[in-house]
Amino acid sequence: MKTPTPSMPQEVLDRLRDVVGRGHVLTALEDRVPYGYDASKLCAPPHAVVFPADAAQIADILRLANMYRFPVYPRGAGSGMVGGAVPDRGGVVLSLARLNRILEIHPEDMVAVVEPAVVTGVFQKTVAQYGLFYPPDPASLEFSTIGGNVATCAGGPRAVKYGVTRDYVLGLEAVLPTGERITTGTRTMKGVVGYDLTRLLVGSEGTLGVITKVVLRLIPAPEAVMTVSAVFPRIDGAGRAVSAVLKARIVPTCLEILDRATLQAVENHVPLGIPSEAEGLLIAELDGPPEVLPRQVGAMEKIFREHGASQMTRAETAEDREKIWAARRAISPALGRIRTGKINEDVTVPRSRIADLITFNQALARKYDLVIVSFGHAGDGNIHTNIMVDRSNREEMARAEKAVEELFQEVLRLGGTLSGEHGIGITKSPFFQWEIHPGAFDAMLRIKRALDPNDILNPGKIFTPNRAFFETATVTTTQRAPRP
Repeated sequence: MKTPTPSMPQEVLDRLRDVVGRGHVLTALEDRVPYGYDASKLCAPPHAVVFPADAAQIADILRLANMYRFPVYPRGAGSGMVGGAVPDRGGVVLSLARLNRILEIHPEDMVAVVEPAVVTGVFQKTVAQYGLFYPPDPASLEFSTIGGNVATCAGGPRAVKYGVTRDYVLGLEAVLPTGERITTGTRTMKGVVGYDLTRLLVGSEGTLGVITKVVLRLIPAPEAVMTVSAVFPRIDGAGRAVSAVLKARIVPTCLEILDRATLQAVENHVPLGIPSEAEGLLIAELDGPPEVLPRQVGAMEKIFREHGASQMTRAETAEDREKIWAARRAISPALGRIRTGKINEDVTVPRSRIADLITFNQALARKYDLVIVSFGHAGDGNIHTNIMVDRSNREEMARAEKAVEELFQEVLRLGGTLSGEHGIGITKSPFFQWEIHPGAFDAMLRIKRALDPNDILNPGKIFTPNRAFFETATVTTTQRAPRP
């Protein structure tokens, strides 16, 4: 945990209480510390936590922040993996927890309007009652919020067919860093009037505005679903099968891959009968009209066999599907038995290079004497590379950081990207300029400075090359990692 900085002036706290009400400002250390964390396990307690009720109060808070020059950190559920919500410069955490209503659902237009603290899974279940479907499905959907998903452009297993959060955001209401309230986008499927500020704010990680309403596109719910799992004795066979399925014009809803290290961890945690010699497991799910699905599934199974699958299971009932997905859901608790901590990198490579990346990760684990597991969304090349660590072991953490740098270098060499769905935040900021063209970086920075001239909103994220600080550290370094 980072050492707390001196307290905020009483005058500022009094004015914040005037805006949101005395009961909606937290200042006791034991209340502030939980709001200093996110899922990255980094922590820096803020000076205060405020809970505004609406956009008007948020605007007042940001105007105060510019007047008194204190930083403001928007926060949803704190489920981000890269330190994007960590208030590493003190200041105020602006919790959006009170903005939690589903405001409108229009089945005819297939559009909904929600506030940012609506939980993603709750929203999905609500629209399902109207025969509608909201596809983005991050692993944290049972507690992550729509606002957080928008801020990070969250994805999930269904992205291979349905895309990511930005593909469903039609418009926004937001408060800019200087306190102005704006609306962007439309409630229609088309709209090309002016610059696309909606797309600019989606994925901006709370650095360009505080989102207060989201207009979302919905689609009809799929009629039927079928699921297949396939065991491969060689990981390159599994990788080639992924490309072959898509080349055959079969587009699964989900196409997940688990490497050997992941399978071993899962089998040790919950025995599922996966052969010990297996190097890879694919889980594929297709949806669509029931009269079409069996033919598509059969074609996919044929491709799996042609690429070396040694064992396949087809599920047509909900109960059978649950059994297949049990391996995927068991990963997180299984990894917890290997080490107390992990560095979770959500790198993405072209689908044709998935096997190359996993093979590289295996060599990296041997080189640095680490446990590295690779799994994730094979359908879009988004492989979660988890480096298992004991955060109290400084020597192991040093080896893990070197492994992260080599991983990123290899991902870029393979034509990939350093973040598929988690964003940049703090933990990836040292490597941001490895990927982004210098001219593009300067353009992004000019946008940030134009909208946030006093660097009030979520400062120190994305652009500032922080070295990730872990629970055992007290400060961050500020040197940019050298280009590969």
